[in-house]
Amino acid sequence: MSNVEDNVSRDPTPDPAEDNAFFPSPYSLTKYVSAKTNFDGVKHKGAYTGGRWKVLMIAAGERYVLLENGRMFSTGNHPVEMLLPIHHLMEAGFGVDVATLEGYPAKLELWAMPHEDEAVMGAYEALKPKLKEPLRLSDVVAGELGDDSDYIAVFIPGGHGAVVGLPTSVSVGRTLDWALANGKFVITLCHGPAALLAATLGKDESPFKGYSVCVFPDALDEGPNLEIGYLPGRLPWLVADLLGKQGLNVVNDDMTGRTIRDRQLLTGDSPLASHALGLLAADTLLEAVRA
Repeated sequence: MSNVEDNVSRDPTPDPAEDNAFFPSPYSLTKYVSAKTNFDGVKHKGAYTGGRWKVLMIAAGERYVLLENGRMFSTGNHPVEMLLPIHHLMEAGFGVDVATLEGYPAKLELWAMPHEDEAVMGAYEALKPKLKEPLRLSDVVAGELGDDSDYIAVFIPGGHGAVVGLPTSVSVGRTLDWALANGKFVITLCHGPAALLAATLGKDESPFKGYSVCVFPDALDEGPNLEIGYLPGRLPWLVADLLGKQGLNVVNDDMTGRTIRDRQLLTGDSPLASHALGLLAADTLLEAVRA
């Protein structure tokens, strides 16, 4: 008897909103998307009551990634990678502001939304107004990132949308420079570390050179993600490859839910790391404010 999955299409699904654009295949979604995450509770509910400190989320405002074959991948921010880490921080008591490069609405991969997960769905409903009307990142850089800023951390969600615009954004680069110079935390996962490439703009080398990071494995984007139809073509460049060329130490070559903290940088490897990264981030930020 054949497996039911054998009858599920591995062909990427056309996105009717754009020419030659595609969502992941039905088969790939059976492998990557579930109704619930591994979330099993927060550790620090209501622990921060100071009212001042906030997290600046830099979300992808672009949906389409142009691939080598001329097709476009219909992507954005992965909802679990965005909403589960930030759920931990909001529950701990930290405020959240959302910014995109141009102030246009943040784009989400709604096909990856775990609709039966109360933590993710609750965070989505709480943040939806800010996701629809985010701040413009250049305005935040100009007016909110001084020595007395109320931001304690910068959070960059995952999702393939992070490879579009963020790695070449001067505003992202200036935000990362500010974070490093002021002892603020940078939290990111999966494809989100692509934004760290912006820190090298105008410099001879990356200020993150020598840092250890977790990133989505290039081998999956070059192999299985093509074979199962998650991607409709090859990416023009690979995140871990370019970070490695800039001197960062990518510590994983697989997807296991691994996280790592190196100085002020907290990273995770994939959606599987979302819960653990949220726990790590809440621990780290609360330790900082108590100190």
